[in-house]
Amino acid sequence: MKKRALITGITGQDGSYLAEFLLSKDYEVFGLVRRSSTVNYERIKHIQDDITLVPGDILDQTSVIQAISTIRPQEVYNLAAQSFVQTSWNQPVFTSDVTALGVTRVLDAIRAIDPGIRFYQASSSEMFGKVQEVPQKETTPFYPRSPYGVAKVYGHWITVNYRESYNLHATSGILFNHESPRRGLEFAPRKVSYNVAKIKLGLANELRMGNYDAQRDWGFAGDYVQAMWLMLQQDTPDDFVIATGQTHSVEKLLNVAFSTVDLDWKQYTVQDEKFMRPAEVDLLVGDPTKAKQKLGWEPQVSFEQLVQMMVESDLKLLKEEHRL
Repeated sequence: MKKRALITGITGQDGSYLAEFLLSKDYEVFGLVRRSSTVNYERIKHIQDDITLVPGDILDQTSVIQAISTIRPQEVYNLAAQSFVQTSWNQPVFTSDVTALGVTRVLDAIRAIDPGIRFYQASSSEMFGKVQEVPQKETTPFYPRSPYGVAKVYGHWITVNYRESYNLHATSGILFNHESPRRGLEFAPRKVSYNVAKIKLGLANELRMGNYDAQRDWGFAGDYVQAMWLMLQQDTPDDFVIATGQTHSVEKLLNVAFSTVDLDWKQYTVQDEKFMRPAEVDLLVGDPTKAKQKLGWEPQVSFEQLVQMMVESDLKLLKEEHRL
């Protein structure tokens, strides 16, 4: 019989890549989706006939229990979250309910229905926040600098707690920033790639950004979902940092993106206070040594390849939209 996997957040960037990957491994793939008049299936439309979408919401315990009881998956990947850091200051209570308590609802449903289900929690490098050491690894103390980061810390520790209290195969992947052409436009790398394409095509003339000096460890989402799967194939549950081990500034991001279309970023970019965070996270860079040694995982796509891929994808998208 085929393995069954349930993905919360299947309509997001990571959910779509993970669903594709699991289908390639001959899984039956189920996705938990909220009933909404504005649900966007754009990222999964090419595989929608191959997956099963199940109504439910991690804000609603009953629907989570019903979904897991009906599907009886061997693996559950919890990718659902209010995941945009900037929004978490404007909606801190909602962010906490989804990103923190949502984890507990899924874990408790697994505990009650079938403790043998393997669970993956999407933890985040934002938990490190005001970093206590560089690079950050699994043992680095957390110091979150946003409501989103705080909520992710709760989700991480409740996963550890259920693993230790109920002997669940519950694992957290502490993923550093991972991007792709499917990333939302509110995230810096996609905002950059999309606007660079617009400027190149004459559809815009400037790009407004926040802190040029902020540094991130950026990788390709398609690489990172493979690490999620590898974690759940281990005999013993554990937590892993998933990262490239390299850090790049926003300024370098701008430089690579504009260079892809033979433009000088300094001529088109404006620094805008509006995009500065109330509490900045200055230097995030992960140490993926444990993932390499125990999972055999390494990123395949370089930072430069990633940025170029995103700019080229947005050029194609905008040309089609505007019939250029």
